[in-house]
Amino acid sequence: MTGAGDKPFIAAVKPLVDAIGGELLPPDEAGPDDVVLSWEGADVVAVRLPQLADSLDHILAALERKKGKPLAELDRRAKQEIVRNLEARGAFSVRHGVETVASALGVSRFTVYNYLNREKGA
Repeated sequence: MTGAGDKPFIAAVKPLVDAIGGELLPPDEAGPDDVVLSWEGADVVAVRLPQLADSLDHILAALERKKGKPLAELDRRAKQEIVRNLEARGAFSVRHGVETVASALGVSRFTVYNYLNREKGA
């Protein structure tokens, strides 16, 4: 993909790209929507960003890995905290975001809306 001198740069950005569900590509394979990263004046790597809906699925999967169990098995307080964090990250601006989160948490859409409204009323 790149020269040997670029490997530390790629290693440095890879965790961020993985966290957002992106994909690393050679810069010459970048499309118009990809982000090309340069280092010391040379294009080193391109990042293909995920679609927003894919990002939400990726975020939910990462939360499950972090918690060490399915999100549906968490207690109510933990689920409320997840909903707060997801709202701060814009998860509910994605089409079907509430339904996707409700399904992952094992609750109804109504419950997710209650968690959201509870925060706004607090």
